[in-house]
Amino acid sequence: MLLSTLLALFVTAFMLWRNARRSIAAAAAVAFWLLAAGWVTQALLDWAQPAIYRTPYDSTTTHTTFTRAGAGTIIVMLGSGTEFRDDRVLVPKRDAMARIVTVSKLYRRCRDDRATCRVIVSGGNPQRHPASEADTYLPYLLALGVARKDIVLENTSLTTYQNARNVTAILQQQRYDSLMLVTSAYQMPRAMLDFHRFGYAPLPVVSNVRYAKCGWLPRLSNLVAAETALHELVGIAQFHVYRRIGWF
Repeated sequence: MLLSTLLALFVTAFMLWRNARRSIAAAAAVAFWLLAAGWVTQALLDWAQPAIYRTPYDSTTTHTTFTRAGAGTIIVMLGSGTEFRDDRVLVPKRDAMARIVTVSKLYRRCRDDRATCRVIVSGGNPQRHPASEADTYLPYLLALGVARKDIVLENTSLTTYQNARNVTAILQQQRYDSLMLVTSAYQMPRAMLDFHRFGYAPLPVVSNVRYAKCGWLPRLSNLVAAETALHELVGIAQFHVYRRIGWF
């Protein structure tokens, strides 16, 4: 959406300033080549994914301590969209699958430590597909060993801010000793801002990190990654503006 807006601005400028059309066309070509070839895209990803969030969770190398006594741990997973397979079956997107796998690893580690863990899956239906993100992810979590009795579905939120707002409303009715937040590196900074806004400071657990593939040839995947990075950066700026004017 943001890249489409950028393209629309170039087209508008091209139509309005006839004398500068060559320069505008050249600038547009260079800008989109730098994005598609990965050079600018990687810079945007580095900006959206601070170094502190560039290490994905690995249960074989990362030590995680779960509370063995008391109310235990709650693991919150944020949604990342759904898509249709070639056979028209609705499935989690790639980043969502990384988050699902990470949650299942945390849950298994928790059970191995003989601790109590519950999972809150947050994701509504912003794409207006036949099912919400949370409901679509549920069978995959079950298949990876997460018990249904330990899963709470929050399937109404449409944005990261709503994820935090709706999940913290659930947390107010839960008993727990520690709180973990699972999402991709690019979404973690904004997610943490939103949870802090509601008075919560979960332990961030990164499921996956996005990287551009830099080279001379343009790649569609780099444009997708650039769109993702820009979306998060604009979202962070929006958060601070909305906080300043009292909307958040």
